[in-house]
Amino acid sequence: QVQLVESGGGLVQAGGSLRLSCAASGSIFKIDAMAWYRQAPGKQRELVAAITGAGSTNYADSVKGRFTISTDNAKNTVYLQMNSLKPDDTAVYYCNADILLRYGLGLSNSWGQGTQVTVSS
Repeated sequence: QVQLVESGGGLVQAGGSLRLSCAASGSIFKIDAMAWYRQAPGKQRELVAAITGAGSTNYADSVKGRFTISTDNAKNTVYLQMNSLKPDDTAVYYCNADILLRYGLGLSNSWGQGTQVTVSS
């Protein structure tokens, strides 16, 4: 009932910037929270940044001061602005959302398909 579509990944040199976007669509009544996770080869998926419907944010220590999460509520879209990128930021980045569905269908936790971010040294 909910689809998350990510975009904005790619290849960038160390020190560069990228902006990821994730648009949610479907039977959405209200988005409670959205987040970005990442998974590097051979590692577990980890939380990068999260934002609640009220605008509260949370960041992994490794990205504080470099990444910024934001939303456009009118477009049901979450963004991740990534600055001062490092080779250690290389991973597949996934969007995640907690969504209250329309028509009394309850809560849904959904994942996007992932977008590759590669940072060269």
